[in-house]
Amino acid sequence: MTDPVTIALDAMGGDHGASVVVPAALRVLARRPDIRLLLVGDEDIVEHALAGRGAAFGDRLAVQHASQCVEMDEPPSRALRFKKDSSMRVAINMVKEGRAQACVSAGNTGALMATARYVLKTLPGIDRPAICTSLPTMKGHTWMLDLGANVDSSPEHLFQFGVMGSVLATAVDGNPSPGVGLLNIGEEEIKGNDTVREAASLMSAGSMNYIGFVEGDDVYAGVADVVVCDGFVGNISLKTGEGVARMIAYFIKREFSRNLLTRLAGLCALPVLKAFRRRIDPRRYNGASLLGLRGTVIKSHGGADELAYANAIEVAAVVVRQSVPERIRSQLETMLAERQAV
Repeated sequence: MTDPVTIALDAMGGDHGASVVVPAALRVLARRPDIRLLLVGDEDIVEHALAGRGAAFGDRLAVQHASQCVEMDEPPSRALRFKKDSSMRVAINMVKEGRAQACVSAGNTGALMATARYVLKTLPGIDRPAICTSLPTMKGHTWMLDLGANVDSSPEHLFQFGVMGSVLATAVDGNPSPGVGLLNIGEEEIKGNDTVREAASLMSAGSMNYIGFVEGDDVYAGVADVVVCDGFVGNISLKTGEGVARMIAYFIKREFSRNLLTRLAGLCALPVLKAFRRRIDPRRYNGASLLGLRGTVIKSHGGADELAYANAIEVAAVVVRQSVPERIRSQLETMLAERQAV
């Protein structure tokens, strides 16, 4: 068997901290013998949570003490300057030092991005890291970035996002030539602002499988394997999709609860409803990669439950196994060389 992937978990981050991180870690360890986890946080709190669950995984589970915690509303600059022994910072340091191959945190997104960028640095040729995750579509799933790290992005940044997303899709999905679309207000070449149109020129000039502009409704139709946009647009698109999913689930439940007849109909449709709920369940897609760093950092949703956080841990293992940062470095070097040769 191959050596286990070692992942450092920010046990104090997120809305629930160790009460979710610890059981999620134990869930993963129970089914994945190829993973080793380091729980980073207040030693007393973490060990109390472990003791309450009778955890025993030998050298596959360890606790690393950290005396501080980054609050969910804490400014990134403050976390960077004054929280050098926070569970978030220590977990990222462990990746830098080679003690872990990846870090997972449900903590403050801004602080996580700022700390990871400061500690790990960006890959050569990458100006800014981007947040990328998979979204369910009618054809399976698509990868979308950036989802909030960069509210203002240049054409060159969008090009870099396209490279990173394409590499991730190839590494995780085994897709040798993922179609990359650029999110816009229309499919025609004349649509959009100067930034988007110039980014389209950069993407179409290289070996990237650029398929053109895609619109908002194309995202969930699965038109593109990778959807590229700046963080402002991407974050709004993501949150809008999550809101629509909750609204649909709410109305379905409400309609089936109206009277005895609809309740009986709901009982008959229960298997279909459960399958539908599972397919659009955002917990199954939890775990966003901070792409462009010299190391693997995965952002979990702050309000993630045990199932969702466990999924983020598994995403980290896949990214490490597939050597995504190294592949991004290689692919970007190739594409930049192609551009210079033109």
